[in-house]
Amino acid sequence: MKRLLIILSVFLGITTNAVHAEPSLIPAPPELAASSYILMDAYTGDILVSHNADEKLPPASLTKLMTAYITEYELARGDISVDDKVTISEKAWRMKGSRTFVREGTRVPLMTLMQGMIVQSGNDATVAIAEHIAGSESAFADLMNQHAKLLGMKGSHFVNATGYPADDHYSTAHDIAIVARATITQFPENYPLYAEKYFTYNNIRQPNRNRLLWRDKSVDGLKTGHTEAAGFCLAASAVRNGTRLITVVMGTKSDEARASESQKLLDYGFRYYETRKLYSRGQVVNDARVWGGSQNTVKVGFADDVLVTLPRQDADSLPASLQMNPEIEAPIKVGDVLGKIVVGTADNIVLERNVVALEPVEQGGFFKRMFDKIKLFFMNLF
Repeated sequence: MKRLLIILSVFLGITTNAVHAEPSLIPAPPELAASSYILMDAYTGDILVSHNADEKLPPASLTKLMTAYITEYELARGDISVDDKVTISEKAWRMKGSRTFVREGTRVPLMTLMQGMIVQSGNDATVAIAEHIAGSESAFADLMNQHAKLLGMKGSHFVNATGYPADDHYSTAHDIAIVARATITQFPENYPLYAEKYFTYNNIRQPNRNRLLWRDKSVDGLKTGHTEAAGFCLAASAVRNGTRLITVVMGTKSDEARASESQKLLDYGFRYYETRKLYSRGQVVNDARVWGGSQNTVKVGFADDVLVTLPRQDADSLPASLQMNPEIEAPIKVGDVLGKIVVGTADNIVLERNVVALEPVEQGGFFKRMFDKIKLFFMNLF
């Protein structure tokens, strides 16, 4: 029996009469004066532009994005609290480079240290956080590498929490984009910290070094970095009209360059691409036939929202087909995969996503199961 194929023609602007539509013409992306860079859709994870994005480079203070991610992870687990009073060690106090100017022996609220780390890029605040979570910075670095592996960051190795120059400490633009995306999507409650323009501690007011926070109202994060070896780096994110993009630019020549080159990449992405929500979590796309069940049909849909990154001109001109499993038999549990949706053409498949049972179906009685088997047998003869 052939796989059941249902053509969807009315769902959220996806049409089936545009298979032969002319493809969008998109210019080549800008070439940036940077060693490595990437442009990623924050919601789908799709990579729109990349250049040397998997090259292992010193990440400087972009490292703090991983430290912040782990902090937010531990907060979500309930293992630490933003109200925790963190004792500042001599090591933290003596840290060089960017500082929050915390004093040795004082007890500082964790939230204050997070602001110092994210807004001021304070190395002292960062080390204090690492020690609070893992006991020592070296133990925290082990934790960073474990989380990097779980996130799929294949080109990173961390030996400290700050990005202070050290042998065998490296990452990639791609990996930094991955942890930035995880921060945005997994811990949105803490994300407003990345948009703060100033933070004052110990009567010292310092600005966020991300120039785009002042230049582009759509930009709301994330982090700068700079060392002599790394050059000037910036991980930025912005949202416009429901589309959120992430850029990571590494190895530019100046503070101004990292901002202007990141802006070029963001403007290109928003000009030519958009994130489209095709289907919602729990949306019913079919009532599929069930054999041998206590009911004859089961509602089929999606376990999560279905998002896709598309060229703007193509957003309303893609076909979609729903391919159901040929024989669906009870019992069925919520979440059982019963088929898949395919968006795009045979030559250009944009997305494939499983469709699942949205309700349980128990087995029917003996006579119901027997009757359905007989009926199914004769149907398969033809």
